[in-house]
Amino acid sequence: MSADSPDFEQIKAQTADVYDRQAAAWDARRANLNGENIWLDRMFSDLPQQCDVLDLGCGTGRPLAAYILNQGHRLTGLDQSTQMIALARTRFPLATWHLMDMCVITLTEQFDAVLSWDGFFHLSPTEQRAALPAIASRVRDAGTLLLTIGRDHGLATGTVNGETVYHASLSHTEYTDILIRAGFESVTITPNDQDVLGRTVLLARNKRTAP
Repeated sequence: MSADSPDFEQIKAQTADVYDRQAAAWDARRANLNGENIWLDRMFSDLPQQCDVLDLGCGTGRPLAAYILNQGHRLTGLDQSTQMIALARTRFPLATWHLMDMCVITLTEQFDAVLSWDGFFHLSPTEQRAALPAIASRVRDAGTLLLTIGRDHGLATGTVNGETVYHASLSHTEYTDILIRAGFESVTITPNDQDVLGRTVLLARNKRTAP
């Protein structure tokens, strides 16, 4: 590693602490939707009128929880940040919130829709490969998975209120292969979507459990 290269291992180890320190500032900046409703509506388009939804890396719940709950769906959120979950419980007491690592999901129930918006990419590539099949197993038959991912395979960094956080991504082909093997009928990936500030969005539909 050169002197100018990021120490990704150290950055990753500190990412959860960054979110604890910056929970209030992050929450204040995330009060409003930035086009996420477009993708949430697509996620819900083939699902029951009232869905059970699992949000991985839910943060404080804003702005996604408000939108999901206002559509009449039931929401469970989990996050690794103590401060984020505390704010979520205060803001949205009708939802269910868990302090939990998405790499080790101990929930036994399944959900019509599982999403991770700006959360899943904080896992390392190794963690993502292990977590994706487990996450897929939490999706009911005919259910949907929605993720934001990286533009290509590799490591990167982002910032939360000026502090550096860890990002990682598999290749788009690998995401697709894993999820098709996990039982999804289709996987679409939309790179650099300007409707959501240039994010790359993955939508996997119609989960089928092998007989």
